[in-house]
Amino acid sequence: MPAPDPRLAEALHRIDAPDAVLGVSRQGRRTVVGADGAVRALRYELGSLTKTFTVLLAARLADEGVLGLDDPLAAHLPVPAGPITLRHLATHTSGLPRIPRDLLPGAFLRPHRNPYTAYGTDRLLAAFARTRPRHAPGEHWAYSNFGVALLGQALSRTAGVPYPELLAGRVLTPLGMTRTGATAADTDIVGYRKDGTTRVPSTSMGAFAPAASVRATPGDLLTYAEAHLVPRGVLAGALREVVVPQLRRGRHREAHTLTWFQHETGHGPLLFHSGATFGQQAYAGFHPASGTAVVALANRHHRGCRLVPVAHELLHALAATTEAPRSAASGA
Repeated sequence: MPAPDPRLAEALHRIDAPDAVLGVSRQGRRTVVGADGAVRALRYELGSLTKTFTVLLAARLADEGVLGLDDPLAAHLPVPAGPITLRHLATHTSGLPRIPRDLLPGAFLRPHRNPYTAYGTDRLLAAFARTRPRHAPGEHWAYSNFGVALLGQALSRTAGVPYPELLAGRVLTPLGMTRTGATAADTDIVGYRKDGTTRVPSTSMGAFAPAASVRATPGDLLTYAEAHLVPRGVLAGALREVVVPQLRRGRHREAHTLTWFQHETGHGPLLFHSGATFGQQAYAGFHPASGTAVVALANRHHRGCRLVPVAHELLHALAATTEAPRSAASGA
């Protein structure tokens, strides 16, 4: 068996957290390393990486004919949504703000208290009815937890199944992600604040569950990234749909797919998404041209943790030095 790539250990050493894990898949060959040499089968909070699961769920339901991605939101939720569509919500082009206005006071006054726990669906819909979009749907990209929360509620209402069960049945179980879910469990790892010693309770997201509630083990998250490299089974169509570029965003006009951020490189695009809760951080990215995927998880929420830049730099480095699979090189 070949020795592990020393770049993984170097990258892991740069992540400052009580516990951190890096997982790499290169053309189906996996390596998973933990901060203390051990990788525990505990679940980490994925934060906004959850959004990619929700949009994949939407694509799966569209593939089944349950709904259409260009359906108006008002066709699936009892709200005066005007021209806002499910695609607008998925791609952050609905014109909605990042969070509802009534969440702002609590976020500023009590920054360490979770304001989402008691924020139910009725309150979410009422907030939407009071909110005036900042621009016409489809005109501009602006990241919105609010929008993806509404998307998830629309999917759940249309299917007649609560979000955690719907996600498990249509996405997680078909992918073999048996240790992943959108509800808390006693197998969840404990998170920490900036100081690395103050524990943070498990994050309950209320009606924002579709935007930030998924928890996964390192192995399951690597399975998820790998599924996007080699789409197969009942989710193959949806997995292909979510990586198709939809728009350009930001100062550098980088591409954004239905749910993934996309960076162009000299050796093909990198697709990725990150997430954070009050005490944890997560990253997943993949490079289709070389069949490379990287996932990273840490139980500390602080910019100085450096999980996201370290993981992204590792993906970029591995993608640049991994020979493309023969099928990709031949165009098959």
